[in-house]
Amino acid sequence: MDMVTKGTLIRTCLAVLFAAGFAIFLFPPVFSGVFFNIGNTAGMLVCTALFFVTIYWSKLLALLSENKALRITAITITAIAVVLVVLAAVISAFMLSAVNSPPPENTTVIILGCKVKGERPSLMLSKRINAAYEYLSENPGSMCIVSGGQGSDEIMSEAECMKRELVKKGIAEERIIMEDKSTSTDENLRFSLEKVQENGLSGSVTIVTSEFHQLRAKMIASEYFPESYAVSAPTVWYLLPTYWVREWFGVTYQFIFK
Repeated sequence: MDMVTKGTLIRTCLAVLFAAGFAIFLFPPVFSGVFFNIGNTAGMLVCTALFFVTIYWSKLLALLSENKALRITAITITAIAVVLVVLAAVISAFMLSAVNSPPPENTTVIILGCKVKGERPSLMLSKRINAAYEYLSENPGSMCIVSGGQGSDEIMSEAECMKRELVKKGIAEERIIMEDKSTSTDENLRFSLEKVQENGLSGSVTIVTSEFHQLRAKMIASEYFPESYAVSAPTVWYLLPTYWVREWFGVTYQFIFK
């Protein structure tokens, strides 16, 4: 295989890869009811840009060889891209590290809320409930705070939904305390601290949330709880890229501005 053919084959494979990436980031808003957010928007924009760079690589090289200003611009964009890729890799490493922080026995469990659909938990919330149920079943001395308010498109609070589901699974109602006013992760944890103090619960807490969310949750929790652990709920593969990318922005914002 000559170099020209090999180059064409490589560019074709890359173009297919970037098109597939675009489709993955497009999937949540189109098929899963997850509206456009910074995660899938950024993912689609990057995949689109890389797709067209790959398709028009030869023409782009010709333009760069003829135009000095364009070359400088391309070098600047590439340098910025490299820095962002390194930053994303570092944040991802910390996110992966935060996923696995096994709690000791009988800590206070805090489940962070997520979307409620009708009277049922969304897929993501259901997985958080299941993860919390496993820990609560293994630690009968643990109390649980279900934390999440009611959105404008929800018929009940996320806390109420979580409590119902846990009771259905066999967790005693008296072990569950509702925090149903929060609308953000910071409020989840800040209002949960109030519940801990009001009820004389252990300040050693286990945060139950999706794996992509654990790092930011732990960063926020450090403001309110001296000791926190993690029980992570898995995210379905077709939603994970969108939410993982979104957390890059969330973690960066949390680190810089909070």
